[in-house]
Amino acid sequence: MRYILFNKPFGVLTQFTDRTVPPRPTLADYIETPGVYAAGRLDADSEGLLLLTDDGPMKFSLLKPAFAHRRTYWVQVEGAPDDAALAALRSGVMVQGDWTKPAEVRVMSEPGIPPRVPPIRVRVAIPTAWLELTLTEGRNRQVRRMTAAVGLPTLRLIRWSMENLTLAGMAPGESRRLRPAELAALQRIVARTQSSENRATVKRPVRKIFLSNPPRS
Repeated sequence: MRYILFNKPFGVLTQFTDRTVPPRPTLADYIETPGVYAAGRLDADSEGLLLLTDDGPMKFSLLKPAFAHRRTYWVQVEGAPDDAALAALRSGVMVQGDWTKPAEVRVMSEPGIPPRVPPIRVRVAIPTAWLELTLTEGRNRQVRRMTAAVGLPTLRLIRWSMENLTLAGMAPGESRRLRPAELAALQRIVARTQSSENRATVKRPVRKIFLSNPPRS
């Protein structure tokens, strides 16, 4: 099995082909290992950590929302976050007719990362700030919709980590194989979340069947 960590640059599609004319940058421009696929979604206008693998069960587990894997994002927003906005993100906000799960969020200093190419738009009269936001669910464009819901439009979005994996020491466009210790830790996390989900989904139906159909004497 192969496990590759990739720091996806802005504008790159998380797929290996693109049929538009002219074609947009894809993973094929950076990843030469055949047969691996992204274990997670990351929009073209987002940056950061992407795990690619040919391990089907691992990929399924990381994509399934019920397994609730932690993902941490560095988010540059337009505006100055206040206590009310942070409290709303921590408790959950309404996104597309449904409440998000509580998130971990804090205001952080500007990270020491390369500027985005192309650069973000900046309005001189409006300040910007950086948030560190950790989620355990992965809805479509969730981070952008969450910050917009509290009046803080996202300007730049970087996925910094997924569970025990981080981008530390990796420049945009760089990739590397997972180290043995990283892979072992990730496998333990996946096994633990699968075990918890199995207990939640197997025991309840068994109990319900027993109560509605008691054994005959």
